[in-house]
Amino acid sequence: MTSMTSTPGPAGRPLLNRRLAEFGTTIFAEMSALAARTGAINLGQGFPDTDGPEEIREAAVRALRDGRGNQYPPGPGVPELREAIAAHQVRRYGLALDPDTEVLVTAGATEAIAAALLALVEPGDEVVALEPYYDSYAASIALAGGTRVPVTLRPSGGRFRLDLDELRAAVTTRTRLLLINTPHNPTGTVLTRAELAEIARLAVERDLIVVTDEVYEHLVFEEPDGSGGHVPLAGLPGMRDRTLTISSAGKTYSFTGWKVGWITGPPALVTAVRSAKQFLTYVSAGPFQYAIAEALALPDSYYDGLRAELRAKRDLLAGGLADAGFGVHVPAGTYFITTDIRPLGETDGFAFCRALPSRAGVVAIPNAVFYDDREAGAPFVRFAFCKRTEVLEEAVTRLRHLTP
Repeated sequence: MTSMTSTPGPAGRPLLNRRLAEFGTTIFAEMSALAARTGAINLGQGFPDTDGPEEIREAAVRALRDGRGNQYPPGPGVPELREAIAAHQVRRYGLALDPDTEVLVTAGATEAIAAALLALVEPGDEVVALEPYYDSYAASIALAGGTRVPVTLRPSGGRFRLDLDELRAAVTTRTRLLLINTPHNPTGTVLTRAELAEIARLAVERDLIVVTDEVYEHLVFEEPDGSGGHVPLAGLPGMRDRTLTISSAGKTYSFTGWKVGWITGPPALVTAVRSAKQFLTYVSAGPFQYAIAEALALPDSYYDGLRAELRAKRDLLAGGLADAGFGVHVPAGTYFITTDIRPLGETDGFAFCRALPSRAGVVAIPNAVFYDDREAGAPFVRFAFCKRTEVLEEAVTRLRHLTP
């Protein structure tokens, strides 16, 4: 059957904007529907199956009852949240921000990414991004009329590594910005301080803007160079005035449905992003903003406990996947594990993931959807471990009996 998007409309043109022609229904929607249809355990889409801290949920209820945020909140975000974001950046990383001019609240990190690219990229501009990449990167670059230039992370020595020479070679006179993601989804790689320093040197040398997606900042399990945790790119020499940093409450506090994110940076860049953002959602999540302001003030023990819990879940699933015959790349961060299906005699991640629910009662995501070079991503499959321990244990049991 011909899809509505490809059916000719007035004047014979397809209905869907040609910039989005390559993007259909996301793989997450397809695989989640497959999980629902088959009753398989969904380790595909990255959302927790339990809520975050009870006191933060109650803070949202209290805001609703008190009438805070039930009407349009301020465009940049409620002052309490902007101040909490600024306080968090100082406390955790020593980065001082003006909450009035250097902090913008968004409808999750996805809107922050879209607004930044729509604001800063013009037709013909090149955007260098680490491949594999979160799927909204490609769509947002396309919507802005830019050209994406992937630099592929490749497995080596147990982790996916960035080739800094390849990154440097990808930058041309048409490059507008670098789009960096660390901790990295889907590979789980955490860029080292040395790698980040080289990215910073390149950005300064070529006078580039850098948009850095750091939504998994609190989910760093091992620092590959002993750096002591997440290293914000904005804190490195020369980067304060050219970096936009994106983060989100969903991954840290397990309230992904609230869609509270933020973008921080120098006033001129934040103002540019706000100019685009105001014509997307304008504002969102009013009462939830007050709750996340309280969440950002949680003590360090909360973040330590979250990491410890997810590290144990990572190890449980990684061990089960290895026992089932997968090649396992144990992540240093995020809550995803990338596996190699070639040890199982498989090479096509799409076919493997579509068959996995009937073969083992588990749903995963083919990493090839995150690549321009589909062949490079073909043998890799991603599993999420942000689920209850008993769910992961059942998934491991099912995968152990994976039929050839």
